[in-house]
Amino acid sequence: MKAVHIEEAGKVAVVRLNKPVATEGELLLRLRYVGFCGSDLSSYLGKNPMVEYPRVPGHEISALIEEVGEGVPEDFSVGEAVTVMPYTSCGHCPSCLRERSNACQFNQTLGVQRDGAMQEYLSVPWQKVLKAPGLGERELAMVEPLTVGFHAVERGRVSASDVVMVLGCGMIGAGAIVSAVQKGATVIAVDIDDHKLELASELGARHTINSRSSALHEELVKLTGDKGPEVVVEAAGNPVTYRAAVEEVAFTGRVVCIGYAGIEVAFATKLFVQKEMDILGSRNATAEDFRNVIAYLYQGTFPMKRMLSRVVKVEEAGEALKAWARDPGRIMKILVEF
Repeated sequence: MKAVHIEEAGKVAVVRLNKPVATEGELLLRLRYVGFCGSDLSSYLGKNPMVEYPRVPGHEISALIEEVGEGVPEDFSVGEAVTVMPYTSCGHCPSCLRERSNACQFNQTLGVQRDGAMQEYLSVPWQKVLKAPGLGERELAMVEPLTVGFHAVERGRVSASDVVMVLGCGMIGAGAIVSAVQKGATVIAVDIDDHKLELASELGARHTINSRSSALHEELVKLTGDKGPEVVVEAAGNPVTYRAAVEEVAFTGRVVCIGYAGIEVAFATKLFVQKEMDILGSRNATAEDFRNVIAYLYQGTFPMKRMLSRVVKVEEAGEALKAWARDPGRIMKILVEF
């Protein structure tokens, strides 16, 4: 079967691998679309410390059930369209014992710590497979990236009375915007790209700020009456936005961190104490987050055509990553079609 291989930093090839089989408790899936994640771009650029080469990327999955293994519940049928929770959990680390397996200490995400889904077939435990009858095949590949932002909003305990600032309006930030809007919060979207800010408005953000062309603090003073947002979601993974999150969040507010800054970030720690803020990490997503995203997509309001930047064939995957690396600001989502 065909598979996309990141063979080393900056080098992608299409290779032939053995087709997997569905062992006991597994489903064999035939992939339809797999999305490129920011972690895949980092792997391509040689900036992902969790990746060893060669690596099959991909964990944003749209697939059809090809074969049902022994011991799989009868409600799974050949031909059904599904998506996948691409994380593992050990069951005995502190996170798992607290029923927060999304943050398992020994997690291995498809396409990161182990080979991923950017191949024609994939076998997975049935417990990781989610059905969403009625959703389009391309929509199914959008579920996982949106769940990460949904999970961050849950971590931030967002309510209808909150003003929520989302720093970074890529796909992860888009999920946070949608989830916060669904909860009735007032959302301020911040990015340095006007195209992404236009999409943020379409997703329900009430206010947008281009922090490259406008003074962020001054804009927030006007929008919040100098109080600051109750919740800040950091989805850019940049030292500048990390510091802005801490500096701009309201007193007794919550900062939720999704992005990896890549380098150490210095903070004025007096703000931690003076504001008595909560600083919360947010990692991956839960099954409930997946169900919530699927329920949202059923509403039919997600601007699929505008959020989808490119759909490419398997043989074009390497070129698509190269183009994304050249102009990362303009890309929301790339899907590889199988």
